[in-house]
Amino acid sequence: MVRRLEAAGFRAWPASSTAFDGTWAVRLTKSFPAKRLNSVNPLDPSDNADIPERIERARQTFIDYGRTLIVRQSPLAPPELVRHLDDDGWSRFGESVVMTADLTKLSFDSAIDRIPIRDTARYIEASLIVHERPAELRAGLTEIIEAIRPPTGMFVQEDKGGAPVAVALAIHDNDLTGLLDVAVAPSQRRQGTGRDLVATALRYTVRKGAKTAWVQVEADNAAGLSLYHALGFKPAYRYVYRAPPGEAT
Repeated sequence: MVRRLEAAGFRAWPASSTAFDGTWAVRLTKSFPAKRLNSVNPLDPSDNADIPERIERARQTFIDYGRTLIVRQSPLAPPELVRHLDDDGWSRFGESVVMTADLTKLSFDSAIDRIPIRDTARYIEASLIVHERPAELRAGLTEIIEAIRPPTGMFVQEDKGGAPVAVALAIHDNDLTGLLDVAVAPSQRRQGTGRDLVATALRYTVRKGAKTAWVQVEADNAAGLSLYHALGFKPAYRYVYRAPPGEAT
């Protein structure tokens, strides 16, 4: 399941460039600074050969790309690599929890029927506003969303004045649904807005045949964890980012 969810996550949030050193996926994206899009992702616990040399190759690749080397350490990372990073004093940051839900056992009777929007530009603008992202990330976010290959439901909730207050992407990948880019405007939090929009998105994908939903939530996001627990999600595994000593995270 971890391997399958990792692969689904890559398809749901595609990097501009993905190269492989053995089974280490080196993902890089110049136009958007997200850690998931700019990290080394080991995908086989037994792929433990030549660790120092491969880290140095990755470091040079990241330098050439104008990025700082980051390793995303999931349960698929070789134990030998983890020990190497620990021994060399690499920091840990950005720990996240991957959660899943059996959609066949959840009820969405109270979810509002809402058809996803088709206007990518409108979604991008709403996402920038709700996430409070700078306008210069518009092109990068557009590039990512337009590169998503599985069918994507773009959901935006607006207030009475037409201003966006919540956004969510539902990536329908065979029997899986991934929730990404979920956010609620600060003025609308703790009012059920996020829960309603997520439930609506999940209901939409259930009708498309999805059986299992997944989402990645930062471990210190208490509100997000509470939201997904309330919806019926349970922790599946965790991952954490690692950075060389002295590098800003």
